[in-house]
Amino acid sequence: MKYNRVLTIAGSDSGGGAGIQADIKTISACGCYAASAITAITVQNTLGVKAVHPVPVEIIEQQIEAVIEDIGVDAVKIGMLHSAEVVEGVAKTLTKFHVKNIVLDPVMVSTSGHRLIEESAVNTLVGKLVPLARVITPNIPEAEILLGGMKLEHQSELPEAAIELAQEAGTSVLLKAGHLTEDKLVDIFYDIENKCVCELPSVRVHTRNTHGTGCTMSSALASFLAKGLSLQEAAAEAKKFINNAIIAGANYEIGHGFGPVKHFFGYWND
Repeated sequence: MKYNRVLTIAGSDSGGGAGIQADIKTISACGCYAASAITAITVQNTLGVKAVHPVPVEIIEQQIEAVIEDIGVDAVKIGMLHSAEVVEGVAKTLTKFHVKNIVLDPVMVSTSGHRLIEESAVNTLVGKLVPLARVITPNIPEAEILLGGMKLEHQSELPEAAIELAQEAGTSVLLKAGHLTEDKLVDIFYDIENKCVCELPSVRVHTRNTHGTGCTMSSALASFLAKGLSLQEAAAEAKKFINNAIIAGANYEIGHGFGPVKHFFGYWND
């Protein structure tokens, strides 16, 4: 018997709602084996990020190598990479091992508004790492940055933006609509391999417990790709997973800020 193996490369969230912790919970809940390479240690809780302690680039590279050489990977999820040097190190190592099924969540700003990536790292991310990804999963502020400052204020603008971003990046794009104000949210998935736009609708859940939603959705997408689903199937299942996790965790009280989603909604309930 063999596990479907997913490696997450991301920062640690001491509060447990996002980052490596959310990734491992998600990958496990989706029925895959989770391995990790930690890029930074954040001092973080539901109220925000208080400090970031970077892990040396060579240690990040060695974590990735140790996992791939022994355990192997069926998919990789990439989250917070805070500097250009880290981006280059991750890109170099993944290229060395010819890794496929890379899902890149271009984490730039936390839910509470804290900048999580250096300005110089954005260009390196676009030039070195985005071309390796099979899918990128930006939210609207991140897509605006990647599109050179384009403003996205309406649902109707998202399909064209996803296509433009995909064509510029050369990869499929899952553009998340959560930053819009409508009660009906429609994430847009552009499958560049099949030249197809897919709408992934949901109804907004009014809750403060939305910390780590981006980490969770990208990890779910990587997990379903690791299990052999097509791009469109994996995107649809990832959307279903995060929506159910938000709904299941909506009424919990944890911390004094943005609480987490409930990753294990399929396994236990109060």
